[in-house]
Amino acid sequence: MIPRLLSTASLALVACFVSGTAGAQQPAPQPAPQAAPQAPMNPKEAKAKFAEKFAAADTNHDGKLSREEAEAGMPEVYKNFDKIDTRKKGAITQKQIGAYFAAKAKQKAAAQNPGSLN
Repeated sequence: MIPRLLSTASLALVACFVSGTAGAQQPAPQPAPQAAPQAPMNPKEAKAKFAEKFAAADTNHDGKLSREEAEAGMPEVYKNFDKIDTRKKGAITQKQIGAYFAAKAKQKAAAQNPGSLN
């Protein structure tokens, strides 16, 4: 059950970061003609995509995102910066971001399946 939860959390995390505007209502983009449907990312691909996005946002390459770096490069992280920065250091790591969105995905899964033990 834990690998399945981690897989779900990884995919939810990447979906938030790749879209950049997870909650915004926008007209759906029109698919390119003859575009083949994309398969969902597996957890390994999702983690690699997140690491790539984080590295691009971490402009000073210190392994952490400041509020300004998050605002410029990872808008969904910026929206939740204060919730993610539980230590109130003014910077957050990949691990903190992953833990926050994994917990959020777990809460969502529990809300959708209240009879579950996890």
